[in-house]
Amino acid sequence: MVLIQILEQVVNGLLVGAYYLLIALGLSLIFSLGGLVNLAHGAFYALGAYFAVKLVDVLGFGGVLVASPVLVALIGLVVERFLFRRFYREDPALGLLMTFGLAMVAEQALRMIFGAAPLPFSIPPALKGQFLVGDFIYSKYRLVMLAIAAAAVAALWFLLRRTPFGRVVRAGVQNPDMVAALGISLQPYMSAVVAISVALAALAGVLLAPITGVHPAMGAEILTAAFVVVVIGGLGSFWGVVWAALIVGVVRGLTVYFYPAAAEASMYLLMVLVLLIRPRGLFGERIQRFE
Repeated sequence: MVLIQILEQVVNGLLVGAYYLLIALGLSLIFSLGGLVNLAHGAFYALGAYFAVKLVDVLGFGGVLVASPVLVALIGLVVERFLFRRFYREDPALGLLMTFGLAMVAEQALRMIFGAAPLPFSIPPALKGQFLVGDFIYSKYRLVMLAIAAAAVAALWFLLRRTPFGRVVRAGVQNPDMVAALGISLQPYMSAVVAISVALAALAGVLLAPITGVHPAMGAEILTAAFVVVVIGGLGSFWGVVWAALIVGVVRGLTVYFYPAAAEASMYLLMVLVLLIRPRGLFGERIQRFE
């Protein structure tokens, strides 16, 4: 029975790691290519959840899984065009302050438009119930969440590793001067990266909304954990962020079982231990800023 309970916590940890991963990959991509620390990334996650709440009666849960990330990606393109683009060549501290201010504005705007109280968002009836294998019992919806998150990460990996778009993005991360010398402008690729990154954050918001509820501060609450994942995995490394998210999730899940009071602190302790051994993170690479 104890082994079953531990297994449940491991799967819970993988689930936590999955939605951390959807947010952290976007953070890592934007910083790696643009040199911008996006403290407003959590706002896009919250916006995705709010769009889902408002559109689910019209489109259904399957519809908002697509529509909400697309709408947030369009908003991300506007933000990138008029705000982010101004700070790619500037001191990173300026971009940090700008995105911090944007995050505060977005949170207060959500509070003014939708109210401060949490909004309910129910699990779709078709995904309610339990999945049983022997003595192992687990929520059907949470398993579907894991599958959707895994599919999204696999699609991003394919885009970055097996397409011409991905080759240019990876070259831009490693050597933007060489890309410019070849006559390739990184600006449209940067816009696309921002759109993809915020869409992934919005997808995480839709998936997590039925579990945590929807409220204006939800973006700020998850952003710190996403940054921890990026730091542990290492900037510029796709698989570093993937492994870091899964490790952080599992460590947190097991800590909940063995010592619940330290669950929140466990990921910060893990980050300190990793940085003492690997200052750039598990798979961190030396990268140059987008120019």
